[in-house]
Amino acid sequence: MADLKLEDISEKMRDIDFTILSTRTASGQIAARPMSNNRQVEFDGDSYFFTCEDTGTIRDIQSDANVGLSLQGKSGALGMKPFFITIEGSAELIKDKGRFEEHWTKDLDAWFKEGIDTPGLTLIKVHAQRLHYWDGLDEGEIELKGERAAEGVRSER
Repeated sequence: MADLKLEDISEKMRDIDFTILSTRTASGQIAARPMSNNRQVEFDGDSYFFTCEDTGTIRDIQSDANVGLSLQGKSGALGMKPFFITIEGSAELIKDKGRFEEHWTKDLDAWFKEGIDTPGLTLIKVHAQRLHYWDGLDEGEIELKGERAAEGVRSER
């Protein structure tokens, strides 16, 4: 079994632009959609995603902050297996423009025409609680405890 640390996982996540964000709907079904983290991954495992407040993603998180992320890294050289990461965590909804600026990249202008002033813009911060990884040969799990425990949706305005 591989013995990767959180910093190793975060570094691998930095090279993965798109993830699948899974939420639970009000009726209990699992909804999943691709999201870009703009390669902004902190060493503590937090991931950030921009969306608008009138989406099913936001409604789902408001009723259940427990979310999942699924990522697949590119395989290195020919014959190497890709790197898979799944994350269980809790989501926090952020509406603060100062926080938007911290995570804004020019590529986001294509999706949000008014930049950080886009009406209804919301930043989703996913706090990792447990990560699973697999590279085709080795696998492992990292569990984060304490303050990362799901406490329901926290919103920062």
